[in-house]
Parts: sequence; structure tokens; C-alpha cells
Amino acid sequence: MIACLTKSADDTKAMAAEVATFVRPGDLVVLAGDLGAGKTAFTQGLAHGLGVEEAVTSPAFVLVRSYAGRLPLTHIDVYRLDHIQEVVDLGIAEIVDAGGVTVVEWGDVVTPALPADFLEVRLEQGGADDERTATFEALGPSWAPRMEALAVGLGRWAVHG
Repeated sequence: MIACLTKSADDTKAMAAEVATFVRPGDLVVLAGDLGAGKTAFTQGLAHGLGVEEAVTSPAFVLVRSYAGRLPLTHIDVYRLDHIQEVVDLGIAEIVDAGGVTVVEWGDVVTPALPADFLEVRLEQGGADDERTATFEALGPSWAPRMEALAVGLGRWAVHG
């Protein structure tokens, strides 16, 4: 597991842009955290790192947004869904299989409906108003070999202890 600390929304975006250098086609990134923890800011930074030029907004009401970049990015928000079957009906497995990068906000609450191989990013509010802690955990085989390099890439935000 990798633990990081950011000092502002822009810092969170910069950290996520660094994560974008490690993603591959078919990657799933699951974002966890309370309302206001920075999940959409993280996705905006990841999108920027992938070369997405259009504005990235929360898909809370439309559920799924897609963006063109170095790799296609699909941003999904499952917060408003009430049942696991609704998540299955979104076709997340098929979206992941399409070969882009898929980000699922609130994905930790629907993991039974997600493919079993993903990077979980847990965001929490820090001690100061704009601080966020982020923990990165590889769940499944594809991210495990990249975690050491990811830790090096995220070194400027790393929390040691």
C-alpha cells in the first residue's frame, strides 16, 4: 500500500496526473472516500495526465462520461445507484474490456459487481481544509508489479511512517 498527502485540490490533481503515467489499456481505478474527499478532482488530474482536453465533471447524474485522450477515459459514478444489479447493467466489465482506462467513483461499495483486478485509491480529508490523504492499493494481479514504480513516481507526496 502507498500512502500520500496532498495540500490542495491542484496538488491532488497533480498527483493523479502522475498516476496517469502508470495506467495501461484496460485498467480499472476504483475511487473510495466520503463526499468532498476529492474523487472528482483526482479524476480530473488523471484525465489531464492522459491528455484529455475537455472539462471533466462529475457524472453523478448521468452516471457515465467518456473522454478522448492518450487512452480513452471512462468516468463512472455509482453513488446514486441503489442495487448491485444496476451496476451490472451499466456494463462496467465491458467498458473495462474496451481497452481504455475506467474510473469508478464510489466503486468500493460495489466491488462484487466490478472486475476483480483494479487499483483502489482511497481519499480522505486531512488535518487542514484542503489536505487529502490518498492510499493506493493493488487488488488483483495487473497492478501489483507496478506498485513499486508507482511508489517512486508518487514520492513527492509520500507519507513515511
